[in-house]
Amino acid sequence: MNNDDKPLIGDIAEEAPAEGAASGGAVKKHGGFTGKLGFVLAAAGSAVGLGNLWRFPYLAAKYGGGMFLFCYVALAATFGFCLLILEIAIGRKTGKGVIGAFAALNKKFKWLGFMCLIVPIIIVPYYCVIGGWVVKYIWAFATGDTGSFADPDSANAYFSAFTGGTWQPIVFFLIFAAATVFVVVFGVQKGIERVSKVLMPLLAVLAVFLAVYACCQPGALEGIKKLFVPDFNDFRAETLLAALGQLFYSMSLAMGIMITYGSYMKKEAKIQSSGLQIALCDTLFAIFATLIVIPSIFSATGGGSAAEEAMGQSGPSLMFVVLPQMFNGMFGGRVIGAVFFVLVLFAALTSSISLVEAIVAVLRENCHMKRWVACLVVFAVMIVLGILSSLGFGPLSFIHIESKTILDIFDYAANSVLMPLVAIGTCILAGYFTDTNSLMDEMEMRRKGFRMYYKIMIRYIAPVCMAAILISGLFLSL
Repeated sequence: MNNDDKPLIGDIAEEAPAEGAASGGAVKKHGGFTGKLGFVLAAAGSAVGLGNLWRFPYLAAKYGGGMFLFCYVALAATFGFCLLILEIAIGRKTGKGVIGAFAALNKKFKWLGFMCLIVPIIIVPYYCVIGGWVVKYIWAFATGDTGSFADPDSANAYFSAFTGGTWQPIVFFLIFAAATVFVVVFGVQKGIERVSKVLMPLLAVLAVFLAVYACCQPGALEGIKKLFVPDFNDFRAETLLAALGQLFYSMSLAMGIMITYGSYMKKEAKIQSSGLQIALCDTLFAIFATLIVIPSIFSATGGGSAAEEAMGQSGPSLMFVVLPQMFNGMFGGRVIGAVFFVLVLFAALTSSISLVEAIVAVLRENCHMKRWVACLVVFAVMIVLGILSSLGFGPLSFIHIESKTILDIFDYAANSVLMPLVAIGTCILAGYFTDTNSLMDEMEMRRKGFRMYYKIMIRYIAPVCMAAILISGLFLSL
């Protein structure tokens, strides 16, 4: 190695010895996670994010609680698990980022890698904007500025005044974005894995603590029953479709993340068991998040129509208007509110780190950049698109499509259009245009029945489900 080739801080080339790829004697040019634990915690951290904390509780409340949970768990154990291990296997087999991985399976599908790369490029800037909002609310609860959440009108006014500003939301956005990139600069082992091993256990402790606290509040039992007692009269096609869509977003599918992390996975680690643990962590966290949100709302409102109205709020309204008001009315609400938003911060950070890493991996592999240079390039893109998203609630609020702000437009393009298209393309590639048996060998699928089940899922069921998500997303936007 000459002086020009010496890796700088965080270059994963020196983190682990090169490892032979599964096909063609190719050699991985990067290291990876130290072991299965590091991989599972990092991948689970990617899956556990804002979608679990504000989207899952809202959908569970809207679509029958226990019935929605039943559908979600059933889909996670079948559809979600198959897509998850497929992406991990693609990454580990090829040892490449998304562009190289799809090209390695079939050169004619290199375009799919570029499409997949666009997803994290679009998502991570506005995700960091929302992460900045979380930092602001931690500050509000920590400094005792909770009087602003005394009632719905004041809580809504506080949120609107903050997000509609110019410099303050940008400052908090930059703090969150800089923290994300700082971790990625240090590489897979010294950055992503090390932080995941700290944040994921903390996430678990905080989630359990808050869920127990919320469930012990007066009137919370009604909310618990709503979540865990399924009423089969609530089962509708919309319930199944909502659970399918949530699962798709929640497990970080079609974003290039699992392919990227899979390329860092050691050969001796079992893909199936790792995928099962990731899916289990993601599902459990979503359930605990719902146990925090729904019982808290029932306790604070007394149940009935008031609870239904509060739970009908989705996304930012639920997270930044309804819940702060609920926590403000609880005993010890200032502390509980601060702890809750710290939980949200950790979940958002582990997800944003994975999004940035998916982009950085491609830049290092295809543009031959040093890690720190790639991180700076990504950070610059994040600043530009993130500021646009932030100002879309204030000075640039005149830019909108119907009721969609700039942030909403980015979110719609990524989640409702690009991700389903990427998932459909991935299933078609894996099912028809590459060696499906070789991918199953990478997953160590030995049982004939399971191999047949996997082929049916990837070739037929998953593409149809993805098409349903795509069509429903387009239809609902009209």
